[in-house]
Amino acid sequence: MEQPSAPENRRASAGWALFGSELSVLFRRLRTWAMLLALAAVPVLIAVVVRLAADEGGPGGGPPFLNQITQNGLFVALTGLVVSIPLFLPLTISVVAGDTIAGEAGHGTLRYLLTAPAGRLRLLAVKYGAAVVFCIAAALTIVVTGALIGTILFGTGPVTLLSGDTIGVGDSLVRLLLVAVYVALSLAGLAAIGLFISTLTEVPVGAMATTAVLAVVTQIVGALPQLDWLHPWLFTYHWLDFADLLRQPISWDAFGANALLQGGYIAVFCALAYSRFSTKDVLS
Repeated sequence: MEQPSAPENRRASAGWALFGSELSVLFRRLRTWAMLLALAAVPVLIAVVVRLAADEGGPGGGPPFLNQITQNGLFVALTGLVVSIPLFLPLTISVVAGDTIAGEAGHGTLRYLLTAPAGRLRLLAVKYGAAVVFCIAAALTIVVTGALIGTILFGTGPVTLLSGDTIGVGDSLVRLLLVAVYVALSLAGLAAIGLFISTLTEVPVGAMATTAVLAVVTQIVGALPQLDWLHPWLFTYHWLDFADLLRQPISWDAFGANALLQGGYIAVFCALAYSRFSTKDVLS
């Protein structure tokens, strides 16, 4: 078997080193941790409010997930995701993705990054990879925090799925992790859009705001029955379709459809980002 040449090994090492450096920079920023803390506050706030309402003997009305929280604390994590998907998660992803290239260009550090042997394509891959890692971290933050605060305030036990079957705590945690992966995958398409928008400007705030507004507008369009023909093409179409992961047995149809849709957006907008980034004079 032919062994990789020394230049190829050096380029691969440089790429992984750049990726590690990008992750280090991303997770050393106070802004990143502030956003993760804000996401963690969502399930905490839900759990505390439901706990206080239960202690005061308040009415049991509200969405089904809220009714289930007092029966099993693991539902706090699921409720936190449902509440965060329309706005809070897209907002944080927009900040990270919109800052990928525009932030470096705005601070004048992009030219120094491009002196590395990784090149523009690999730099884009590293930037997008770091954004995807943040998508995973954001979804896991809500799930882990929700499961912990729910366990503390309400305890845990067997969970009744949407199919009517009952599973143990261990299997329930696996289902929650699968839902977190589903949500992270859903946000990966938005991250690719943000990466492309970030190559269009040197003003990171503009790229962040444009990406966030686009996510909100797309959800509004997705709620208009007059545009039913367009809905399946929207990157937000499958964002809340993880109910099949909460059935016995698990149906992977929605997961596959979401992966196909997000994969299309990732391919198209990463290609657009490279086309823009490779031809634009970003060093001027």
